Amino acid sequence: MNKTLPAIILALTVGLAGTSAFAQQAADTGSSGSASTNAAAAQPWTYKTKNLNRQEVDKLLGNPRKLLVIDVRRPDELSKYGSFPVYLNVQIDDLPDVLDYIPKDRLILTVSNRAHRAGAAGDLLSSKGYKVAGAIGSVDYAEAGGTIVKVAPKVAAAAAAASK
Repeated sequence: MNKTLPAIILALTVGLAGTSAFAQQAADTGSSGSASTNAAAAQPWTYKTKNLNRQEVDKLLGNPRKLLVIDVRRPDELSKYGSFPVYLNVQIDDLPDVLDYIPKDRLILTVSNRAHRAGAAGDLLSSKGYKVAGAIGSVDYAEAGGTIVKVAPKVAAAAAAASK
């Protein structure tokens, strides 16, 4: 099945604005990451999930045993922008298929570049009975002075180690 169709269906299901779907489609088709990231930052917040600020996220990160960070971005975005030190990576298109594997006893923080996909993921999770604290963009968090860890894909890291 074409990966674009499930993304569009999911976007319609969770009520994303048309510009969000366009920004996601642009990112998926190879457009400049910064352009789609900036477009997402300018969009109004339309989600039930709270858009958290750095201080609110830092407070959640202070109690890691009760928190599950779910990053809904593609691996190339994780490598480019970085994420939190520990997270579960489930791309937003795959989220509905893996709900049974996500624990319901943890408070959830959803993450994307500028929080819009994270907001959509938070709304989906909340509608299925998960406790969602809110959403954050890793780019927004870093711009506010938060620490983000750059992620190196294991394949690239293994290739680099093998070439030494």
